[in-house]
Amino acid sequence: MHPAYFALVMATGIVSIAAHLTGLTRVAYGLFWLNIAFYAGLWAMTAARVIRHRQHVIDDLMDHGRSVGFFTTVAATCVLGSQFVLLGGMWRAGAALWFAGIALWALITYSVLTILTVKTVKPPLAQGISGGWLLPVVAAQSVSVLGTQLAPGFDAPEKILFFSLAMWLGGGMLYIWIISIIFYRYTFFPLLPSELAPPYWINMGAVAISTLAGALLVLAAPASPLLTGLLPFLKGLALLFWSTATWWIPMLLVLGTWRHVVQRFPFKYDPLYWGAVFPLGMYTVCTIRLSQALDVPFLATLAGAFVFVALFAWLVVAAGWVLSLRRESFNY
Repeated sequence: MHPAYFALVMATGIVSIAAHLTGLTRVAYGLFWLNIAFYAGLWAMTAARVIRHRQHVIDDLMDHGRSVGFFTTVAATCVLGSQFVLLGGMWRAGAALWFAGIALWALITYSVLTILTVKTVKPPLAQGISGGWLLPVVAAQSVSVLGTQLAPGFDAPEKILFFSLAMWLGGGMLYIWIISIIFYRYTFFPLLPSELAPPYWINMGAVAISTLAGALLVLAAPASPLLTGLLPFLKGLALLFWSTATWWIPMLLVLGTWRHVVQRFPFKYDPLYWGAVFPLGMYTVCTIRLSQALDVPFLATLAGAFVFVALFAWLVVAAGWVLSLRRESFNY
């Protein structure tokens, strides 16, 4: 079990929210209830793995490539919390998941990054860095997103919004640091088709969720004197993030074509492909919220078309997952 398997919950949750915001109600609620089962099942399997295969978990924590996958637990928890708030109207369940997400974020951030910093044997940059390293950004921004949505229900919403603002800015700065290293690795080191793994789509997904977090802060500004004073900055930075996410889409499609068409790298199911579905759903949601925050309705039209791309990607990866499970059962 890969540490990043919680990307299944991230992808299912954000596609559900995208469907909800674009009027595909039955799809949204179907994926919502399915996601609750996915989340519970993955935590049960994680607990079993810790108990029965503890050394494998320790090895994952020590690995530069796999350890960042643990950040998917944070994003999955907060995305599911957003589903409870937006689709279920269950503020308390969303708040419980938010506090759990904050605890997971603190635990994983300062344990994984400390381990990778102090370990004595480290891989070369070309082998150690990938798009998965942007998962800490996604985790931080998911906490900001859910916190902003929950803020009106707290006794001191200004404090919650301040915390969400700090998480958003910290996550944004982390994106700038990490994407610079990833871009350097892509352009100055040889890149094999096998190394262009599905998490490279997180290059776009991390900045898309940064857009969403910023847009929600803009929409929450009337309830916060602090955010009101920062409105021009919030709007400009949110638009910068969205423009960066949009820039990445053609680039990633070209690289994907090079990998699978030109280099003929086989396409087969990998749990990491859920990390490619999540950015597509997130781009839909962030575009809708940005259109509301900036009062530019034509952006919502773009999102209305893009949601079907996200749904199609979810169905393709889900079909690959089911087929892989059938093959494994048959071989067993």
